[in-house]
Amino acid sequence: MAARVPPLWARCGRFVSTSAVPRVASTPLHQRRSKLFDEEKARQQGLAPRIEKIEVKHVGKPEPGAVFIMNKGLSTPYNCAMHISDWCVRRSILALVDGEVWDMYKPLDKSCEIQFLTFTDENPETVNQAYWRSCAMMMGYVLETAFKDEYAVELVRAPEVPVMAGAFCYDVILDSRLDEWIPSTENLQSLTREAHRLIHRNLPFESLEVGPGVAAEIFKERKHKLATIEEQAALRPRNLVQLYRCGEFVDVSPGPHISRTGVCSQYEITAAHPLTAGPSGLERRFQGISLPVQLKTLYSVWGRLRQRSQKLITVEPSGGETECPATVSEASGEGAGAVGEDPRRGLTNDSVNARTMLGAVKQQSVESAAHTS
Repeated sequence: MAARVPPLWARCGRFVSTSAVPRVASTPLHQRRSKLFDEEKARQQGLAPRIEKIEVKHVGKPEPGAVFIMNKGLSTPYNCAMHISDWCVRRSILALVDGEVWDMYKPLDKSCEIQFLTFTDENPETVNQAYWRSCAMMMGYVLETAFKDEYAVELVRAPEVPVMAGAFCYDVILDSRLDEWIPSTENLQSLTREAHRLIHRNLPFESLEVGPGVAAEIFKERKHKLATIEEQAALRPRNLVQLYRCGEFVDVSPGPHISRTGVCSQYEITAAHPLTAGPSGLERRFQGISLPVQLKTLYSVWGRLRQRSQKLITVEPSGGETECPATVSEASGEGAGAVGEDPRRGLTNDSVNARTMLGAVKQQSVESAAHTS
């Protein structure tokens, strides 16, 4: 009897392996992009003839009024948090620098006032959206490294999806030989394990503003990224492009992003939906759900969050707005649930003020709490 040949999907990806060796690979392409990122970062730092000192005054909690003497163009909000306490380092997701939202690893360029943003602030919307954006970037990292080298994977975009939509997304085009492949539950679980390896590595999200020419050189093999670079340069001040790096994975993103991958706790890649077939191939939308370490929830609530995240998120053109409207496709399943219910029932006190992180599943949270009471 002839040996059984496994189906294509079982032979196409690293993620079907059961090896215990970390598999979020560093490819030559990632190494080249990361090297160019480092070279541009060093070039920008070299523009200052000498290191200047700046005064950074902390105006938030804890320790309001503390003043730090830092290095201009080198020191970051993360460095300032380290001067306060380990608690501040762990809880701080973003910073406000003279009222402007600032990445934790973005160098400070002048004397300023600083405060730190957390998931438990009175209004955590900016923090939540940064978290969603960072989870999507991590998923892009996983998808670009999950398949064997002979199978092409092109990242198209990470749509700006509001947290209320219920899932973060990344659109990709896979090799045409995989057009008939439908990811199984096992495949998605394998991808999820790769994401958890990134979480355990606790990698920082580094930001860097560059000229469009530098960005185009970094992504010269990716036409969709080149289009994104043109769009971003046309909209941003001084025509600069915002890049972020996580490990050796570099991406174009408007930002801001969270401080480190270790901020994530529960994380799952839950679905992949076919979108459109164009000249470049079949575009798919991978979706996922996550909660940070500061936001604990019941297992039953997580199950409902996960179920909702599997429904196709449709993103409509925003007409130039910074946040694209997003909805759950009615053809894919039930909607968001009743508006106006209190999502805090059944959750811990730490999650009370992070209300929008679960806002899209209000009724599910309430039902789950009722069942456990």
